[in-house]
Order: sequence, then C-alpha cells, then structure tokens
Amino acid sequence: MSSRQVYISGQMVAEEEAKISIFDTAVTLGDTVTESTRTFGHRPFKLDRHIERLYQSLKVTRIDPGYGPEEMARVTLDLLETNLSLIGPEEDYWIVHNISRGVSMPGPDPTVQRGAATVMIHNAPMDLRGWAAFYGAGCHAVTAMSRMIPSQSLDARVKNRSRMAYTLAEVEVKLVDAEAQGVILDIYGNVGENKGGNIFVVNKGALRTPTTQNCLAGISRETVLELAEELGIPAREETLQPYDLYTADELFFTSTPYCIMPATRFNGLPVGDGKVGAVTRRLLGAWSALVGVDIVKQAEEQMKGEEV
Repeated sequence: MSSRQVYISGQMVAEEEAKISIFDTAVTLGDTVTESTRTFGHRPFKLDRHIERLYQSLKVTRIDPGYGPEEMARVTLDLLETNLSLIGPEEDYWIVHNISRGVSMPGPDPTVQRGAATVMIHNAPMDLRGWAAFYGAGCHAVTAMSRMIPSQSLDARVKNRSRMAYTLAEVEVKLVDAEAQGVILDIYGNVGENKGGNIFVVNKGALRTPTTQNCLAGISRETVLELAEELGIPAREETLQPYDLYTADELFFTSTPYCIMPATRFNGLPVGDGKVGAVTRRLLGAWSALVGVDIVKQAEEQMKGEEV
C-alpha cells in the first residue's frame, strides 16, 4: 500500500484511507471545482496562478472552501513536502485540488448543505508515458462529433470536475484512432479545446489560438504566450475553425502534464510537412530552460523504464 498522504478538509490521511461521503456533491452532482498543477524538479510550477484560478472558479460557483488562497497554498506545500521523499530525483508530482460544495440534503434545493465544503488535495507521480511518443512523432488530432458545452450554460473558464461531455467526446475520437487526441468544436463549429488542454496553430511563424470565449484560460496556454513574447514569436488570440487546423504549418496542444504536445496529422491529413515543426520545438526548448527540466527527455526516460 502507498504511504503517500492526502489532505481532506483539514486532515492529512494515508492515501488508501481517504474517504468522502457518498452524499457529497462531488459524487451526487459532480459539483466540484478543480485545479491540476505539476512540479518540475520537485518544485511547483505556477502554483500561485493555479490557486488564483481555483478561487475564481470557487467565486463563480459560490463554493466557500472555508479559508483563503494563502492558507490553501500553505496546506498544498505542506502536503507536497510530506510526499516528496517517496519519489526519485528525476520524478515529479501532480498537485491536484478538488473542492466540492460538501454533503447535500436530498430534496428540492441541491444547494442546501449539511456542513462545510469538502477540500481534497492529493499528489500522484507524474506518468508521462502515454504522451512520450508524441514529442518526436506528433499525435493525430481528430475532431469529436459532440460539441463543447456552450459558455451560456457553463463558462469554460470555470475549471470543474463535471467531465462527462469531455469523456464522451474523447470516446468518439478513439473510434477513429485509438491513439488520437481530441479537438472539440463549439456549437458554431469553431475550434474550442482538447479534453484537458488548449490548442495552438502556427502559420508562417506566427502563433494563433482560440479566445477564451469557448475554452479554458489555461495556465499552460498562458505560459506559451509568455514564452512566445520572450522569443519574439508573434501570437494572437482569435476565432479558429477546422480549416485553420487543416491548413496550419504546425499544430500543438498545451496542458499541465506534457506542457506542449505536437500534432502532425489532423483528421487523417498531414499538418504542414507531417513533422514536428521548428516553432513547436523552439517553444518546448524554452519551456525546458524555464523550469530547468528537459521535458521531452523526462517523458522518454519513463518509456525506457517501461521497456526494461
């Protein structure tokens, strides 16, 4: 059994002993906001920004976690420090926050609570094997048949655990290619996001990415835009359609675990020359330099370990 600790509403407990009520709104309603951060070289990356976004989601959803961002950061770092000795020097951790409205009363008003919000924080080893091959070969990006939940119903900037729509979209994508990575369109046919990340294209050396009108305001997305500015790479946020992905010189996804995942095919057609492009590689190199970890090498080393 694991000896990692998790944090649940004021207490650290062993991972295998962590429990919440079956009447918690996390279970009954999927009524939970979330954040996923990671470490590089055992150091949290942009934890302050992730916690800031967490509290923005909490405000919009009217969930009171019971304490402020500073205390949330302190508890998060205490938990990480407790668990760091359980991974090797070349390994890294997820830092995951899930906060629900708490135990709810069955009845006509699902917002009635029996107590405080349920605050759950855990660390898990960063397993990059599923993405490792894409750094060199690129993945196959495929559009799902299902569409994004409209922002008029649930703003995509609220990072939440109600993931059924994303999961069903990914099921559809896997019917086309078992290793494909999804591109989800909005109800107007514009490019939205991936099941857990944002989307960028490169045209004539310039970056383009959808606005946050229909996609998560990703911290990884933000990091790419910052790196692009430092490198002198033009970048703009605008409405994109599948045509723009078909005709792009380069295409990639961004997300917390893999940072940048190149795509070299879109719906069966090659993106550009069908190889990982120079701008994508340049941004990956800059991100590695920023965090002091070779992102591609870390993932590839995990694959070597699997082969042994």
